[in-house]
Amino acid sequence: MRPRHWLRWLIGAIVALVVLGVGGPFLYIHFFNGSAPAALSLPTASTSASASTSTGGTATASTAASGSLAGPYSVGSGSAVGYRVNEVLLGQSTTAVGRSSSVTGHLTIAGTTATAATFSVPMDTVLSDKSQRNAQFDGRIMDVAQYPTGTFTLTSPIDLAPLPATGVIKSYTATGKLTLHGATRTVTFTLTAERKGAQIEVAGDIPNPIIGGFVTTQDHGLLEFLLVFSKT
Repeated sequence: MRPRHWLRWLIGAIVALVVLGVGGPFLYIHFFNGSAPAALSLPTASTSASASTSTGGTATASTAASGSLAGPYSVGSGSAVGYRVNEVLLGQSTTAVGRSSSVTGHLTIAGTTATAATFSVPMDTVLSDKSQRNAQFDGRIMDVAQYPTGTFTLTSPIDLAPLPATGVIKSYTATGKLTLHGATRTVTFTLTAERKGAQIEVAGDIPNPIIGGFVTTQDHGLLEFLLVFSKT
């Protein structure tokens, strides 16, 4: 009977390890990890106008544009840049989000065309809600000591005509150079913009694959941003 006793004990131990290995991450992710922050985006427009994406941008607003947008702008308070990616911890999926409000940049509009734009962020200021994830991001993933800054620079002008009225959200297509981890590549993506008095708020996301290890990430993570430009 003693061998059977030890056999039952061994089987029970194996089952317990399996439960802890799978159930532990499940409980942590779904009950203790909390929900991910909402995506960076523009709030619902105060008007009922909607926008659709095109090279020049379109909007259904019937009201006239509220004056010229021409001039230089700088990124100001309320701006944020970060990442959003699905990660897998021992077979359990969760959404990882890191953010930074330490964003700088500028925008130049000539007539009804955005002729130049850039924004950058110190990569060591991009933080999530988990210190272990931050350590992986700063070290193995982004190596922020070697590559301290992430940058996007617009390379093709954006036609803003017809200029939208204040409070109307409009969509545009942007193309530029994204530099992360010392590598620069051309990216094209959709952004949304809204004029608010002397400010222009711009939001969007850029496909940005990130490679993980023990905690693996899917290959379609996003670099998301919300930029508040103030006229200078």
